[in-house]
Amino acid sequence: MQMDNINEQIEENSLEKDAKWYVVHTYSGYENKVKEKIDSMIENNKSKNVFKTAVPMEEYEDTKGGKKVIKERKLLPGYVLIKMIKDNVNWYLIRNTRGVTGFVGPDSAEPVELTKQEIKNFGLESDQAIEIKTKREDIKFQVGDTITIPSGRFEGLEAVVEEINLEKRSVRAITEMFGRYTTTDIGFDDLLID
Repeated sequence: MQMDNINEQIEENSLEKDAKWYVVHTYSGYENKVKEKIDSMIENNKSKNVFKTAVPMEEYEDTKGGKKVIKERKLLPGYVLIKMIKDNVNWYLIRNTRGVTGFVGPDSAEPVELTKQEIKNFGLESDQAIEIKTKREDIKFQVGDTITIPSGRFEGLEAVVEEINLEKRSVRAITEMFGRYTTTDIGFDDLLID
């Protein structure tokens, strides 16, 4: 009897090595509820080959009453990350979990796995919150500069920097689109490329 349990555990560990991380889109504010439901399916063995879920969090400093306080917030609001082996049963169970709108990918029936770098960036190999700190010296531009956006949905557009927000990890900038000037928030991920 004990040998059967050991064999099952060895098989489960080897299957988990083959599992990949995928991203599921959820209704806003439902990230933790979706995570709990999928975790419950994992615990109750309703969903074989689904191993872990995560809602990546980041730590940031906030000032409250004149004191600096470390807080946490969701790194990807509206998304849950799932480590699983993709098959029709798991796709169906996850896709039909209350609060889930679909897998992220070019076609929701064909989800795209996360890259090794994304797994590292989201801290999926550790249980600690990610601490993302961008220092002022990491930013090679300042308010008033005209920059060309190197990646993201505004890639290739020129923008005039209006404000730099280290806490929110974004820049407020004026861009010209369709012959009109628009104020846009652009994340550091699209601006600070190594």
